[in-house]
Amino acid sequence: MRRLADIFDRFTLGAVVLTLGVGWFLWHVHLDDQRDERVAAKDSAFRNWWMTYVWPPDGQTGFGPPLTGDPGAAVRFRSYDWLFLLRQRLVTNTVPKEALIVYMDEASYDHFDQALNEPWDRRLHARLVLRLLKAGVRAIAFDIVLAEHKRYTDPEGDRALAEAAGQATNRIVVAVSTKVDPSYPRVPGAIPPYESLLAAIAQDTREEILDNQLFLGLPALEPSYDEIVRLHPPSYPPWKHSLYWSVGSLLRVPLTANPGTEAYQKAESAERWLNYYGPAYFVDHMTYQEALSPETPDARFKDRVVFIGSSTLTKLANERKDSYISPFAALGREKERFIAGVEIHTTAALNLIRGDWLTRVNVRTEMLAFLGFGLVVAVGLQRLQAVPATVCAVLLVVLVTVTAWFFFHRHRLWFAWLIPIAQVGVAWFYSITVNSVRLFLQNQLYQQSLALYLSPKLVKKFANDKEQKFLKPGAEKTLLTVFFSDIAGFTTISEGLDSDDLALTMNQYFQAAVGQCIHPTDGTVVKYIGDAIFAFWNAPDLQADHADRACDAALRFRLQTIQEVNGHQMITRIGLHTGVANVGNFGSTQRVDYTALGENINLASRMEGLNKTLGTETLLTGETHQCVAGRFLTRPLGLFILKGFEKKHVEVHELLGRPDRAGEFRALHEAFALALGVFRTGDLDAAEAAFIKVREQFPTDGPTKFYIKAITELRDHPPAPGWDGSVEVKEK
Repeated sequence: MRRLADIFDRFTLGAVVLTLGVGWFLWHVHLDDQRDERVAAKDSAFRNWWMTYVWPPDGQTGFGPPLTGDPGAAVRFRSYDWLFLLRQRLVTNTVPKEALIVYMDEASYDHFDQALNEPWDRRLHARLVLRLLKAGVRAIAFDIVLAEHKRYTDPEGDRALAEAAGQATNRIVVAVSTKVDPSYPRVPGAIPPYESLLAAIAQDTREEILDNQLFLGLPALEPSYDEIVRLHPPSYPPWKHSLYWSVGSLLRVPLTANPGTEAYQKAESAERWLNYYGPAYFVDHMTYQEALSPETPDARFKDRVVFIGSSTLTKLANERKDSYISPFAALGREKERFIAGVEIHTTAALNLIRGDWLTRVNVRTEMLAFLGFGLVVAVGLQRLQAVPATVCAVLLVVLVTVTAWFFFHRHRLWFAWLIPIAQVGVAWFYSITVNSVRLFLQNQLYQQSLALYLSPKLVKKFANDKEQKFLKPGAEKTLLTVFFSDIAGFTTISEGLDSDDLALTMNQYFQAAVGQCIHPTDGTVVKYIGDAIFAFWNAPDLQADHADRACDAALRFRLQTIQEVNGHQMITRIGLHTGVANVGNFGSTQRVDYTALGENINLASRMEGLNKTLGTETLLTGETHQCVAGRFLTRPLGLFILKGFEKKHVEVHELLGRPDRAGEFRALHEAFALALGVFRTGDLDAAEAAFIKVREQFPTDGPTKFYIKAITELRDHPPAPGWDGSVEVKEK
């Protein structure tokens, strides 16, 4: 459970919710509930919602525009369109040989002197039919409604077209005008073509021919909200057939076998998606005048289905232009932006003849796949940093695109592949945003953590450490100059001082101690222990002059502005020692502290405590003195045996100032050094006399007083033979 909780933290849950939400939002389709209305009416509101929007019974999508509850339509339909754009650039598609389009374009209107707002002279259609029959066409499909027009009667033209159609022997499919039958609003009615034409071709008795013994087809197309036709034209079996289906029936395409059966009706009403072979005008075509020209060879028509239809962009004011947006419009030339309705019918018929229409993945399968994919992507990208997340997102986009192309190209199957790409984009953006915010907060916390220990200069330096090694658990051995400080007589100073005043005083003291003494020398403040400060140099940033920096910081303490508090002088006692220690982060899994451990840390603490015994302010060991000799003014105070270091004789020096002050301390140094030298010989009487002489000259000198007292104790407990002049200090 803990592992699961680590994976699905609050940020990852946010990514999952957002990614799956976007996937659902884009996938959510405007579905038509195809169940029986009486059955649906008895269902609960929840079941109706579930069957309509979540788990549709037929898995069939509708075409509601974004403003009517289908906001993901644009993404889903672009998934269909862009597959053709990919194919156009990746594969050289061949022009289908089974069909030819004869366009009634604007040039043809001008050539034959036909009015744009009137039906064509049907004698022209008769000439074209005879021309095509002579060339040996398989079928002729008029995407022209030859309906009754009382305003434009032309008996001679009607008779000529009827005679030509009579010679076609069931090779003509004629579009019929549609209107809504009030009794069946979802099924359009049909107005048959001109009666004289019907009479001329009423010769055949095949069952699939309608009452008028003519192959009739509905020319209606159902574009999506963006005026792109993607689905095959609708039929309403058993009696209302689309134009392309009627052509298939005429040609006895296998799918159209067994008319009138339930399987036939199911096949006709099945969802099929147009498989466009290319952009507008890709299918073999010619103009009307070219088709009638004697220079056009019969081979252009032989054994082909010829579709005849308009391709003009001009229509009557009350008529819809028979032109639609091409799925190639996004990246196509201006000429390829619009596609004529007759080319769409031709494409549908070719799909039926060749059996290469497109099928869409069932929306249930699509939904489950998107949910699973979104879950994996959301969790995966959330756990990656910016660069790996970006690389992974790009690879996922490529993988989804290649998968979509594979199923489209090899299996003529398409799905809304732009939705998982959108999910990848959302998950990537969320990952980048959250991780950037998280990284920013981590950097801020990291810098705050650094500021607890380091100077502002070092904070800036270590803040650029992407691995944040400073705060990683673990330690390494490092040579340090360790600093311990303590306020002399702090208990006495704090007595009788108001708590608020004490807090203010200590804040000012620490502010000055760190801001004016330790950080200016790039020291690392480890912690505050009551009124004491623990710091060191040469870690985490290596410093060749770490001992000099520590001594410089110690001398800066004497320049602090807070000198007297509650009637008492505030004096800081400092101990310095240079030695190897384990430096790093120590603690539990919940909390770690950057610190240093080892006996050399304790020795520096003993140096600070020894100040109280010797009456000094700053003491340093011989190791530190060796590092700074000649650059600071010091006074050797002898050898000491400290508590906890009984086996080690510690050489101690007092830090007095900088070399330019040597003249102030010369007399003291010389007198004290002489007395200390006598002391080390073991002649206690002579040493006592020498120290008394120093005291007479320098009555406030603490080390002199210490040695006079120590000589008295040594008389009671004489040192062993071979004594080196070391003095044991029993106090910490």
